[in-house]
Amino acid sequence: MIDKSMDPLRYDLQIIASWIRPGSRVLGLGCGEGEILHWLKTEKQVKERGIEIEEAKVVRCIEKGISVLQGDINTEILDYPDQAFDYAICSQTLQQVYDPATLIQSMLRVAKMGIVSFPNFGHFKVRTQLALTGCAPVTRELPYDWHNTPNIRVLSLRDFKHFARQAGFSILKRAAINTKDQNRRGKQVHFLPNLFATYGIFLIGRE
Repeated sequence: MIDKSMDPLRYDLQIIASWIRPGSRVLGLGCGEGEILHWLKTEKQVKERGIEIEEAKVVRCIEKGISVLQGDINTEILDYPDQAFDYAICSQTLQQVYDPATLIQSMLRVAKMGIVSFPNFGHFKVRTQLALTGCAPVTRELPYDWHNTPNIRVLSLRDFKHFARQAGFSILKRAAINTKDQNRRGKQVHFLPNLFATYGIFLIGRE
């Protein structure tokens, strides 16, 4: 059950926040304007760190009192020692990463557990658009044309499960969701999630 105090957060971030234990050490990779880190710091007293490449978003994090480093998550994460954190969060960024396997290995080196989320390219609207139009799909969750999209990886919930087995890490918890009201509200999808969910969220760890 989602705590009412989470209402300011996007629904996917509400799910992630509900998995974080109070007082934990949390690293946010591609943390944006620090929405979830600020909530976790305020409501769960976590010890937060963030990495964000865009200067304007780094400034917004600093304004919120978040400890943040400007830089590329793929390289900056290498400077952290083993097991420096309890959780490393990569929210809606994995599909934009050049080498996701290496990033996840780094996440599980610096943290006991990782949390990743991404839009589900296996959703029926994506499949239908591609089948009927023969063009790269554009949806509310994937609002880009093929030539200006930041998403360089195309993956579904099922793809990620196969990837976990190949890369040698475990899926400890998962949530398949749909969102509405500008992503502030949503629901979990239990029936055929690879077909009907727009986003997947996974808590991962070492085998």
